[in-house]
Amino acid sequence: MSGKSFLIDTSACMACRSCQVACKAWNRNDGTVTRNRGSHQNPPDFDGNTFKLVRFREVRAGNKVSRYFFSDQCRHCIDAPCKDVIDSAVTGGAIQDKATGAIVYTEKSKGAPFKDVRSECPYDIPRQREDGTIVKCTMCIDRVSNGLQPACVKACPMGGLHFGDREEILARAEKRLATLKAKYPKAQLLNVETVRTIYLVVGDPKEYHKFAVASANPGVTRKVALRRMFGPAIDALRTVARG
Repeated sequence: MSGKSFLIDTSACMACRSCQVACKAWNRNDGTVTRNRGSHQNPPDFDGNTFKLVRFREVRAGNKVSRYFFSDQCRHCIDAPCKDVIDSAVTGGAIQDKATGAIVYTEKSKGAPFKDVRSECPYDIPRQREDGTIVKCTMCIDRVSNGLQPACVKACPMGGLHFGDREEILARAEKRLATLKAKYPKAQLLNVETVRTIYLVVGDPKEYHKFAVASANPGVTRKVALRRMFGPAIDALRTVARG
């Protein structure tokens, strides 16, 4: 399979949030008004101006406290249910870039039902701006198409974020996993076959984030399944009607 992929090595993350800041700066996204909630994680979740978020979790087992850091973002699913929902509502509201495989929402996405789009995402990624536009990580398609690394990858001081041709990233991921297995027997790669944002974790994925792996319901509802079956024919009829 061609295209691009991310590798996010959580074992190297020190939660500096350089990736989070770089994402916001490159996309010229406004800050989020928030408050101290007793955690270093801020803001508390994605929003219309936050596409990248380092999640913090502390887990106590007896007298031991473990800290888990998770640099969360869109997974750019190889077969993206969110795109199917948008496509069923508005033509051109979401695209899948042929060169990279990136799933990118456009301004036309404001014509799609946001609640359905969000509910179909097994990782709870999409958010909506006040003007109705649906937004998320774009894989920095503007940078990547000009030969640059995504802003978050460029900014990571620990080398925990990697980006490149999918086959090269998969090889790097397997090599790094093999190294970590000696110290962390539970180390694993998450959802390798279905996404382009691959996470390497050293413990139980649920300890990092409840959406670290795909939700139990992968999000392919009857409506989406029907769209996949009959979508091309429907689009052809629309074209004829407009012509």
